[in-house]
Amino acid sequence: MSNETLTVRHNATGKEVEYPLLKGSLGADTADMRSLNKDLGCFTYDPGFIATASCKSKITYIDGDKGILLYRGYPIEQLAENCEFTEVAYLLMNGELPDQTQLRDFNEEISDRATIHESLRKFFDGFHYDAHPMAMLVGVVGSLSAFYHSDLNIKDPDSRRICAARLLGKMPTIAAASYRHSVGRPFVYPRMDLSYCENFLNMMFSRSSQNYIDQNHYIDPNLVKALNLLFILHADHEQNASTSTVRMAGSTGANPYACVAAGIAALWGPAHGGANEAVLNMLAQIGSVENVPKYIAKAKDHNDPFRLMGFGHRVYKNFDPRATIIRKTCYEVLERTHTNDPLFELALALEEFALKDDYFIEKKLYPNVDFYSGIIYKALHIPVDMFTVMFAIARTAGWVAHWLEMMEETATPISRPRQLYVGPPRRDFVAIVDRQPFVKSI
Repeated sequence: MSNETLTVRHNATGKEVEYPLLKGSLGADTADMRSLNKDLGCFTYDPGFIATASCKSKITYIDGDKGILLYRGYPIEQLAENCEFTEVAYLLMNGELPDQTQLRDFNEEISDRATIHESLRKFFDGFHYDAHPMAMLVGVVGSLSAFYHSDLNIKDPDSRRICAARLLGKMPTIAAASYRHSVGRPFVYPRMDLSYCENFLNMMFSRSSQNYIDQNHYIDPNLVKALNLLFILHADHEQNASTSTVRMAGSTGANPYACVAAGIAALWGPAHGGANEAVLNMLAQIGSVENVPKYIAKAKDHNDPFRLMGFGHRVYKNFDPRATIIRKTCYEVLERTHTNDPLFELALALEEFALKDDYFIEKKLYPNVDFYSGIIYKALHIPVDMFTVMFAIARTAGWVAHWLEMMEETATPISRPRQLYVGPPRRDFVAIVDRQPFVKSI
């Protein structure tokens, strides 16, 4: 605990109050101002919680100015280069990287928990054939508590860990089932002999007469590696909108399946998990390489509604370290899949043009992870409406890690943000016969 303080003065009353500055292991100091209203009779106004720390966490650290992303202290570059996704998931959940035996046991548990209840599988029959996969994911994940309520004790650490492992294991199965229902293909059961990413691809693309992955038909391991990399890069990202939603729901004592379902719903928004889908929609709007200068000019015009998606980041003010890692993989995937798609040519031309433009250089609007991830998913034949589902599979590792961390705290107050009320002051009721016609102002 630091002895440094922050002094706040209320100029109307002249009252001054000192608030302790909390020191983290990395990052800016944080003023503990929980008693501000009691001391000075006011609240802070911080839309979007831009400058508000809602919790203490040991999981992920971001330095947006320097382009640093750490999982439990490990640089994302090192983890992406050396780890498999489940190894990183274990790290996020437990705080340390596993040894060989721990990783083997963890992989076996995740594989064992990948199977879903047959009655849960029938749950998909209730969805219309063209339901969005994210809609199915929200509903089915939320329903897990109905199937596993007997061992759902969030006060018990072992029960919490089982719930977390269950979510991590079943998410690819539910995601693949959502896709196959949307295209009218039969459900494919998970296999114990495949890795996490292999298993997902097999459940996605196997046909009734042939497994996607078997002795005679095996996917290029470099493409599995690319998917593994994407999952690692998307596994966690500090207190983003969906993770904060999971924590907020968890603060009420809600079960973890409901909490993660709430996180999935938050992730669905185009400003969050749907950003890579928005990149491909933007590329389709641009249309051809010849139109790139025109749309670059439109992006620089503040009066034009067109926005260049996949460039810049709210947190990273210099560059997105995940984009630096994934850029090389993007080119490798395009080369290995022999992809000949005008959209890819357009994306590369747009990237090259923007990186040389003084406006984007000055504003530090570099391509972010969403710019490249959508291109890779498309090359892997992942449908566009599954992009956010892919994000949800990866982010489940971070969601359950944060939920576990929050539940370990001795006291978890229910999340309850305050507001700046700008509505009508107190007024008296008027009988309906005496009311003037209401005209909404525009």
